[in-house]
Amino acid sequence: MTYLTKSEFAARRGWSKSYVSKLASQGRLVLTDDGKVDVGATEALLVESADPSKAAVASRHEENRIERDVRSQLQPVDTIPAVQPVIQQPGKGLDFQKARAHREYYLAQLAEAEFNKVQGNLVERKFVENAAFSAGRTLRDLVFGLAPQLAAELSGMSDSWEIEKHLTSAFRQVFEDAAKMSGADLEQAMTQS
Repeated sequence: MTYLTKSEFAARRGWSKSYVSKLASQGRLVLTDDGKVDVGATEALLVESADPSKAAVASRHEENRIERDVRSQLQPVDTIPAVQPVIQQPGKGLDFQKARAHREYYLAQLAEAEFNKVQGNLVERKFVENAAFSAGRTLRDLVFGLAPQLAAELSGMSDSWEIEKHLTSAFRQVFEDAAKMSGADLEQAMTQS
């Protein structure tokens, strides 16, 4: 285990002292009772709490530090990659990278759903359910309304062919009317937001 003062830790990493103080105020430094930095634990904590979207910025800053000729104060670049792999600590919750990936996945799902809705591939479920209920109820009412309409007409007919033809025509008209109304209801449901 290596313990350094904040100034020594800043020099070792090639950071300014103010940046190390900022890390300490954010709780991203592991400090001993006497105020020294536990290097191993701090580096693990920094990797765990690092924002992966800032990897390019970290790499650019690393190059700038090398250009300022602070290579002698840094560990060899070959041994510390710019973005270190995440090691899940047992007993700890989700780390930053996994939480961020989880969030980004669901934001992408929301964006895709919104895109499909704008394209007309998705509609609000509530509106479709209401339109389906309305279409079913309309069809039921139209079919049940046939009996009182046709009873008087059919009672005077004796030819089965004429009765069948009349019933077929009446049912066809009812189903065509229902299809027109259902189509209009469905179109209205798809355009509501």
